[in-house]
Amino acid sequence: MLPCLTLDPKRTADSCVIWLHGLGADGHDFAPIVPELGLPESLATRFIFPHAPAIPVTINGGMVMPAWYDILEMQLERKIDTRQLQTSAEQVIELVEQQIAQGIPAERIIIAGFSQGGAVAYQAALSYPQRLGGLLALSTYFATADTLNHHPANQSLPILIMHGSEDDIVPESLGLKAQEKLQNHGYTVEYARFAMPHAVCLEQIRQIGSWLAKCLKQD
Repeated sequence: MLPCLTLDPKRTADSCVIWLHGLGADGHDFAPIVPELGLPESLATRFIFPHAPAIPVTINGGMVMPAWYDILEMQLERKIDTRQLQTSAEQVIELVEQQIAQGIPAERIIIAGFSQGGAVAYQAALSYPQRLGGLLALSTYFATADTLNHHPANQSLPILIMHGSEDDIVPESLGLKAQEKLQNHGYTVEYARFAMPHAVCLEQIRQIGSWLAKCLKQD
């Protein structure tokens, strides 16, 4: 099981967001934004921030750092170690199964990911055989778009893609391409653009909070 930073709500958790960091970061990277999301007090949402294993990364001269998979070449489409990405996705699915075993329904579990973590989030969420609560893809790309085995259980999954128009690490064209690939597969996708580099901004964080609240709202 992946090591994780877990932030529990004051009440017993009835929903969960599993949020994957980017290359070279760790699970602490996005934890500080949780209070800024402005989630309603009626939600009892657990946030899980897994830590990627430390592995050699080819594009960084083989330096060992936290990474969900190796990036072999940094051309636009990126040449990656797909096997490692799929392994990371399977580990995320283990976290989903753990939450289900603890009493949180699959449809109240959201998978989110930033940059490299977003590529893993696509793989994990869209292949999962139970309906999930949502997929949040931040400043990322759909690395396994041509190989992923889409599961019909998540054909109507709420998907939100967010990208910076000034991103020089993962160009926005890759976010738009992911949206196109998903729409071609019949998914309904929300897309939001922000005037920012490879990062997150306060306006975006507030929108994420609203989207999470909408996905997790109980009748």
